[in-house]
Amino acid sequence: MFNLRMINFKAIEQVEKHLFKMGVDIHGVKIMASKALFQCIQLDEVPIKIAHILKQEMLSIGGEAAVARGVVDSSVALTSVLLMGTHRDYNKLIKKLKMQPFKLPELGRQIGKLIQNTQIQLKPLKLGQYTLPLGERTIVMGILNLTPDSFSDGGKFFDEGRAVEHALKMVEEGADIIDVGAESTRPGHIPVEAEEELQRLIPVLERLLKEVHVPISVDTYKAATAQKVLDMGVHIINDVWGLRRDSQLAHVVSSYGVPIIVMHNQNGTEYDNFMGDVIAFLRKSIQIAEAAGIASDKIIIDPGIGFGKTLEHNLEIMDRLDELKTLGKAILLGTSRKSMIGKVLELPVEERIEGTAATVALGIARGASIIRIHDVKEMVRVCKMMDAMVRR
Repeated sequence: MFNLRMINFKAIEQVEKHLFKMGVDIHGVKIMASKALFQCIQLDEVPIKIAHILKQEMLSIGGEAAVARGVVDSSVALTSVLLMGTHRDYNKLIKKLKMQPFKLPELGRQIGKLIQNTQIQLKPLKLGQYTLPLGERTIVMGILNLTPDSFSDGGKFFDEGRAVEHALKMVEEGADIIDVGAESTRPGHIPVEAEEELQRLIPVLERLLKEVHVPISVDTYKAATAQKVLDMGVHIINDVWGLRRDSQLAHVVSSYGVPIIVMHNQNGTEYDNFMGDVIAFLRKSIQIAEAAGIASDKIIIDPGIGFGKTLEHNLEIMDRLDELKTLGKAILLGTSRKSMIGKVLELPVEERIEGTAATVALGIARGASIIRIHDVKEMVRVCKMMDAMVRR
């Protein structure tokens, strides 16, 4: 009997490795590898004249394109289009679109870029004297809250000495980055002005930058705060509003040449197309960053678990996290102790470690490169085990 089984490939390199192992001729490997990766690409709000062309061209090369029923009788003006094909099909489509009108050559370029992004190999991230091995293993970001009202440990590290002691403990347990926040971002939090934020940050940062030998990130959406802490030597800015709250923040970050983390966030939980809206928001944040001069490889994206999302939204993002790879950036995932876990398990904040571990494991399997967590020792172990399985 034949030993039949399904094989799911995630990258061209994985296909090539498999074919070489089978003993396939090297020329055959190059020809066949692009035929083994099948992917679906969705376009939204497509005029029906373009939808017709995409449908015809995909069918002509052996692929497929799904459109709304109303496209056939022109009862709709716009439609979503779901392209279905292998990488080889998309390469053929791109060539065909170069000869089409209606800005379709540009659409072909965008399709090519999107596919390239899904196969991108992350490079080590240089942060002054430090280098984070992005792509080689999962990077662990330890959370240090200098707030009296954080949802998980509010007030616990409000004292300077206890804050520094906790940071040192997280580094000892394996944290690669310490992320310091001085304004709670939990639902219903009270915003603070930059002056008060800095009063909380400066004494602790002065000590951390001397005593803690890993990169320091500051969680802020304010340009004034960012400029001051970057002057002090902070290595990363983490903006929970994706460069949308303060128009000067991107320029400040660019002038210091440091990485920026842009997170999806919004007021309310209403969406037209949930995952599409999240990706569109992050794509715009990337454009804002790059327009300000921030290097492309220094932009990190965060889907914003728990921010402007219902429980079902959060669970959907976890299941579809790998769709963010189309943006071509390192993905940071912050699920630690969050209400998503509490609601599913019906447990208080202090009893969510197993739930956090489940989200971290799935996140890494779906493409997260950085995890932001409270329980460093335990999650470092989860990361090591997951890395051994998925980053071989």
